[in-house]
Amino acid sequence: MSREILLLVDALAREKNVARDIVFSALESALASATKKRIHDNADVRVSIDRETGDYESFRRWVVKLDEEVSNDEAEMGIIDAREVMPDIALDEYIEEPLEPIDFGRIGAQAAKQVILQKIRDAEREQVLNDFLEREEFLVSGMIKRVERGNAIIDVGRMEAVLPRDQQIPRENLRSGDRVKAYLLKIDRGVRGPQLILSRTVPEFLMKLFELEVPEIEDGLLEIKACSRDPGLRAKIAVKANDQRIDPVGTCVGLRGSRVTAVRDEISSEQIDIIVWASDPAQFVIAALQPAEVVSIVVDEEAHAMDVVVDEANLAIAIGRNGQNVKLASELTGWTINLMSEQESAARTEQERGTLRELFMERLDVDEDVANILIDEGFSSLEEIAYVPLAEMLEIEDFDEATVNELRNRARDVLLTEAIVTEEQLEGIADDLLALDGMDKALAAKLASHDIRTRDDLADLAVDELTELVGIDSERASAVISAARAHWFEQE
Repeated sequence: MSREILLLVDALAREKNVARDIVFSALESALASATKKRIHDNADVRVSIDRETGDYESFRRWVVKLDEEVSNDEAEMGIIDAREVMPDIALDEYIEEPLEPIDFGRIGAQAAKQVILQKIRDAEREQVLNDFLEREEFLVSGMIKRVERGNAIIDVGRMEAVLPRDQQIPRENLRSGDRVKAYLLKIDRGVRGPQLILSRTVPEFLMKLFELEVPEIEDGLLEIKACSRDPGLRAKIAVKANDQRIDPVGTCVGLRGSRVTAVRDEISSEQIDIIVWASDPAQFVIAALQPAEVVSIVVDEEAHAMDVVVDEANLAIAIGRNGQNVKLASELTGWTINLMSEQESAARTEQERGTLRELFMERLDVDEDVANILIDEGFSSLEEIAYVPLAEMLEIEDFDEATVNELRNRARDVLLTEAIVTEEQLEGIADDLLALDGMDKALAAKLASHDIRTRDDLADLAVDELTELVGIDSERASAVISAARAHWFEQE
């Protein structure tokens, strides 16, 4: 009998090209399943086969749980009863009882075969997946075997992969028998075994297609730095030459456009803009907005945004149909891009100057001319006036030393007064409110002025209520309210 088991294991291992241990585990599962049918469907049976001799043992077992947690008497045992059998046993350990081994020749041969083959199929699929991962083979090619409810089932060699409908390029008509390429998006390890999930819409797919068509990328002479797509319509890729003798755009386009055409043919003639990557974010954004020409650009590092000014004739081009061009440029660069015409930029600048002018006139008690000089010299806050090096302010031709010192002293007095008021307002503020992510003393003081002094007080507010009360944007309001509510969920 033992010899029969060893022969069966060796034969299956060779036939299916899997490890012997996989076949042993499958056989143990089959024997355990057949043995369980003789006892009770809810029982737990363990079978152990000696890998050298082929001898095997069967055990019925119960996992030890707290008495109140036992729900299946056939496979679970309360701790009190368990310790009557084994005094030193702990929770989650097993009590085992030897069983008479089932006759291997009398078990349901067909059932055992199915269990074994299923285990082996799972092992084969796992091996194929490991091969994919080891080779880092993310660009997959295969033939469509069938289409089920819009999802394409693709034969990729020793297993099938799924190209979901939402990962297919819009308006492309895939049929059985078509050969397609796709990007390995993820491996879904579901109850039916691991499965390859593919995509033809992600930017990585376009990048892999260019790697296939442009040998210089594989050689390291050229590098694709970023990519953004509106699948089936338009895409942008940013390329960088690691060899100064190479024209990055021309290399990707190819002779008479052969390389970019081959890529476009694979993705339903999607329009592709190839631009030169730049390390300077502003230059990168200007390039990404092509074919529109940029007049000026202002970078806001803190908000990770750029105000981009284009002339009226270029505004529609910069925006693109349905905002496509600016959206793709933003995704490509990773920056929020605020497009505006020269007229809009001028109106916005004047509005900002007006707000700042009123601030300086009111808080420093100066006239409009002095406020305008400060703005023209680049000052945008009271802190800058108070603490910028004295030598820099003395360089302002319109101010003498006495005026400079007076302005600095007034700014410092205002800031000191505000700090004192803030500290007074912070009295009675709970430490847990001050410690929240996104909270600072200025915001806490504003909240205190509205009698919001604990994180629960803040957590009770809606986002629109908070923005109206303290004048912060909705994104920050949402973040601090979420932080304030976090402890509610931790308690649950």
